[in-house]
Formats: sequence, structure tokens, C-alpha cells
Amino acid sequence: MLATMTMVDLIDEASELAQAISESEVFVDYVIKKKQLEQDKEAQKAIADFNRLKDQYEEVQRFGKYHPDYKEVSSTIRQTKRKLDLIPTVMAFKKAEKELEQLLNEVSGVIAHSVSQTIKVPTGNPFFDQMSCSGGCGSGGSCSCG
Repeated sequence: MLATMTMVDLIDEASELAQAISESEVFVDYVIKKKQLEQDKEAQKAIADFNRLKDQYEEVQRFGKYHPDYKEVSSTIRQTKRKLDLIPTVMAFKKAEKELEQLLNEVSGVIAHSVSQTIKVPTGNPFFDQMSCSGGCGSGGSCSCG
């Protein structure tokens, strides 16, 4: 396929958009929080511990409640996850990550809807993705989307 001037212009505009996003306050904050998380020894140890437990949990899940260690492993992984989520650098990183995701979802939505209002754009939240009904849901109107 030959590159037309329109395609070249479109690629240039996309590059400018990517550059603008990577220079945005939201992205810069995300990068800073990620580095802080990577340098936090307590957080890295907690992440490693959680990943080890996650492997055990996946093994136990294969057999479900019939596995002899099901209750213990399930309880331990929930407690470990809770402790991990309460570490300040983890909380800050997750917040920055969520804000960046929201920005990217909004940009995706603007681009998609400038092409057509019927294009479905994932929001990152399955509940809202199912509820949005942009373009119709195929249920014959029973979901009350208009």
C-alpha cells in the first residue's frame, strides 16, 4: 500500500499526540511514582511475597475448596494483598496509574467518536463497558439504550 500525504499527515499528528501525552503532567507523575515504587525496598519485598503467594493461590484454585490448604492460602493472599495495597508508594503508584489510564481512555474515546459515534470504546471498567451501549447492544432495546 502506498503512503498518501493524508496517511503521512495522520501519522505525524499521531506522533504529536503521543508526544503531548508523554509530556503531560499525568504521565510525568506516573513515571515519578513508578520510579519511587521501584526504589522502595519494602514495597518490592511485599510485591515479591505477593507474587509467590499468588502462584500458590493459583495452584489451590485448580481444586477449589476441596484443596486441603484452600482456606489458609485464600486468607493469607487476601491479607498480603491488603498489606501491599496500604504501602504508601504502592497507593501513590496505583493512583497515578489510574489517572494515566483515564487520560488514555478519554483520548481513545475522542478519537473513536470523531470517526463514528457507534464505535465502542473500552473504558477499562467492565461494568461501564457493558452499560454504555454506544452503537446498540443487540438486545432489541431491552437495556433501554436509545
